[in-house]
Amino acid sequence: MKPFDNQTVVVIGGSSGIGAAVASNAAERGARVYSVGRRVETSETHDGVRHESADVTDDASLRQLFERIGALDHLVITAGPSVSAKLLADSDLLQAQQAFDVKFWGTLRAIQAALPYLSERGSITLTSGLLSRKFVAGQFIKTTLNAALESLAKQLAKELAPRRVNVISPGVTDTDAYAGMDESQRNAMFVRTSAALPVGRVGKPQDLAAAFMLVMENGFISGSIIDVDGGGLL
Repeated sequence: MKPFDNQTVVVIGGSSGIGAAVASNAAERGARVYSVGRRVETSETHDGVRHESADVTDDASLRQLFERIGALDHLVITAGPSVSAKLLADSDLLQAQQAFDVKFWGTLRAIQAALPYLSERGSITLTSGLLSRKFVAGQFIKTTLNAALESLAKQLAKELAPRRVNVISPGVTDTDAYAGMDESQRNAMFVRTSAALPVGRVGKPQDLAAAFMLVMENGFISGSIIDVDGGGLL
């Protein structure tokens, strides 16, 4: 028997990066896995992972998604917008509002739509980031957005019990999130970050996937924020 035999895992944001690693790991552990993205072809299956299309900013899209999937045991949400660092004085607050609409309100929409189908002993795992508790000039959007998600998870861990709700908080991780940067600049940033971290390197998607597996498998973890940041908060 594998840990996730006869269980269904839904990963929103599972088409790339950390989400894709979570989906792959869950499938290897025996789960029926649905990887959900906004720009994917619905109903395609690769390596045991079925791909579905849905938009977290659209209530109807999410309702239709969970109607198609039916009963599930674990909901993982890794979807989030790309947010550039800017000082408040230089920021377009509409862009900040749009970021919240995707990652914060989108998370709430997805959870609300999933609840009628989520097992009574199921789990929900959200994704924040070390900037929720590491304060850097120009990062007010990421800081407040991730801090809001962490507070939300603790509240829902009480409200939705015995379902479990947890948060994985990544540090700098080498994913497609940095694909928009020039390759030399990206590599230089990873080198600088690695030198400042106690572990001496940036994260990999598999490092984060292992933490998601832990909180899904361990039925005694709820309301927790798991830092997987190489010591970035120290």
